[in-house]
Amino acid sequence: MMAGKALIFCAPSGSGKTTIVKHLLQNNPSLGFSISASTRDKRGRTEAHGQDYYFLSPDEFKKRIDADEFIEWEEVYEGNFYGTLKSEIERIWKEGKDVIFDVDVKGGLALKKYFGDKALAIFVKVPSLEILKTRLNDRGTESPESLSRRLFKAQFEMSFQDKFDQVLVNETLDTSLREAQKLYDDFKTH
Repeated sequence: MMAGKALIFCAPSGSGKTTIVKHLLQNNPSLGFSISASTRDKRGRTEAHGQDYYFLSPDEFKKRIDADEFIEWEEVYEGNFYGTLKSEIERIWKEGKDVIFDVDVKGGLALKKYFGDKALAIFVKVPSLEILKTRLNDRGTESPESLSRRLFKAQFEMSFQDKFDQVLVNETLDTSLREAQKLYDDFKTH
């Protein structure tokens, strides 16, 4: 199955990793986005099955775990499962592309271990938790409880940044986008 390379972006929620990943996808036809499987509900009308996530029922997700169809999976919040399907990576590599991931820290570390030296794992972080709090608040999607939970999780996730190949501090987006592109270019050619 090992054909292409894997570019793994991890970050606490609100760090800007999704924006960076989308930018790389738009500017690099050689990249294919790994769509995660999830048991969470779709957000509004904007999310689509097979485009944003593979939305699975908890039963379906558990059947696929039992069938060893995941590279990695986890229960992120109680009853809320996320994972990477092996078939998804095969789909992207069959197209002759490198795969890019937008995952949380635990998933990222599992993927890094799985792909070994075929992977570049990048931890995206904000300069401070205060800035992260502001960014999450500005989204307008967080309740006080979910904000508190995300900040607590972010603090925990930041303690793993030294386990990644690169740390990208997302202070100004333009600079971060250029740095992310350079990291991919260097990785692609070696």
